[in-house]
Amino acid sequence: MADLLENASAWLDGMRKAHLSRTVVYQRGDESVEVLATVGRTVFETADAYGVVEHSESRDFLILAADLMLDGQAVLPQRGDRIRETQDGRTYVLEVMAPGKEPEWRWSDGYRQTLRIHTKQVATEPA
Repeated sequence: MADLLENASAWLDGMRKAHLSRTVVYQRGDESVEVLATVGRTVFETADAYGVVEHSESRDFLILAADLMLDGQAVLPQRGDRIRETQDGRTYVLEVMAPGKEPEWRWSDGYRQTLRIHTKQVATEPA
């Protein structure tokens, strides 16, 4: 018998992708792929050696894991990969990273269908 919640999660991911996403370019070195991504954010809190808490925010991209293919192979995000997002005549270059020892990505759902990729903007270019 199929898992009703897993089927519902897959349906919701399909609706998110179809109605709440935009095309971005995911790059690793010379390889790249266009994928549909939903934009989000994560606020991180990190404490330094003196106990001072710093807040930072990442721009997140939710991408179906099945869509993240480079050179014909399914891949997981890696620190240093880049996402290029074009909007209003500009291309924003964002690097896959997270502050401190936080992971640069995590699963966004309990069924490992959607990746939540944390990024920070590193450049802006004319489109």
